Amino acid sequence: MKKLFYLFALAMLLLPCCRRENLVIDLPRNIATPEVVAAVDSFVNATQTRPVAPDSITLHSIMILKHGEVVFEKWFNGQTAETPHPMHSVSKTFTATAVGLAIDEGKLNLTDPVVKFFPDKLPAEQSENLKAMTVRDLLTMTCGHDEEPKSARQDSVDWVEGFLSWPVEHKPGEYYLYNSLGTYMLSAIVQKVTGEKLIDYLDTRLFQPLHIARPQWDESPQGINCGGWGLMLKTEDMAKMGQLFLQKGQWNGKQIVPAEWLKEMSSYQVPSAPSGTRFEDLEKAGLNKDNNEWVQGYGYQMWMCRHNAFRADGFAGQYIMVFPDRDAVLVLTTSSSLYQPYMDLIWEYLLPIL
Repeated sequence: MKKLFYLFALAMLLLPCCRRENLVIDLPRNIATPEVVAAVDSFVNATQTRPVAPDSITLHSIMILKHGEVVFEKWFNGQTAETPHPMHSVSKTFTATAVGLAIDEGKLNLTDPVVKFFPDKLPAEQSENLKAMTVRDLLTMTCGHDEEPKSARQDSVDWVEGFLSWPVEHKPGEYYLYNSLGTYMLSAIVQKVTGEKLIDYLDTRLFQPLHIARPQWDESPQGINCGGWGLMLKTEDMAKMGQLFLQKGQWNGKQIVPAEWLKEMSSYQVPSAPSGTRFEDLEKAGLNKDNNEWVQGYGYQMWMCRHNAFRADGFAGQYIMVFPDRDAVLVLTTSSSLYQPYMDLIWEYLLPIL
């Protein structure tokens, strides 16, 4: 009886260590060094003292991974480790991952024309540019629109029909314009070819293997996950996604996302510009690769960074930043009215400890 008691006690001790059927559930932890703690303290202080009203940076969480281990984690302003946070456009990276999985399963191709998937939702007259638009053009934000079709995102409009009816002034593949409804189209395509909503498709293929509890993801009136926004995740969920990129799609010895796809997602595919900015306005605005993080290039629904890094990036400062050269991941959730100044603080205080 005593032996059984000790075995049971041992099992209870091992359970929080996050293993079930030899699967690591939570990320392993290590003790933060004094240098890491001091650097983060300086960063946090700078986020509160550097901005000048009305600008502000309100931190919600920070998590730092080195060599696959969490070496620092902290939550702020009422947030906790169990609080799901709005991802905003970080959602796009998860949508692109689903596209890669569907391609790997033979359900679609990068070169497939977008019009192929929605023959019943096409406008009466289709331009040659619309006919030429491909899945890859959606992934790289080069679908050819001169203006983002935000007005097509209304409850009274079928969002797919609204997108397909929007003028395509530029040849697809040649003109970058940040386009969240284009990411919605990727979600719609995944749902069309798999018969599953994006959230369901990813649940069994990505979220469950990473032991991410099924998250919330907003939908359109047509019952399609928004794709480009609307996902809710915890800080550690974000960190697991960053670590998955570092591990080239492997998790617990299994290849859950093709390595080549993650490499394409996180590699420079096209030149980029900040959301709402046209290429022709970059010089006038004084934006270049030396001073702006949004002109470093774009992959498949991911941004390139300086210092040979890349990131999933969401409105108001939601970041999954991956540093392959340093075997490190930095996750931040924030409510910020600043962008480049906030990024500059990251480089100044946090980059050295990575």
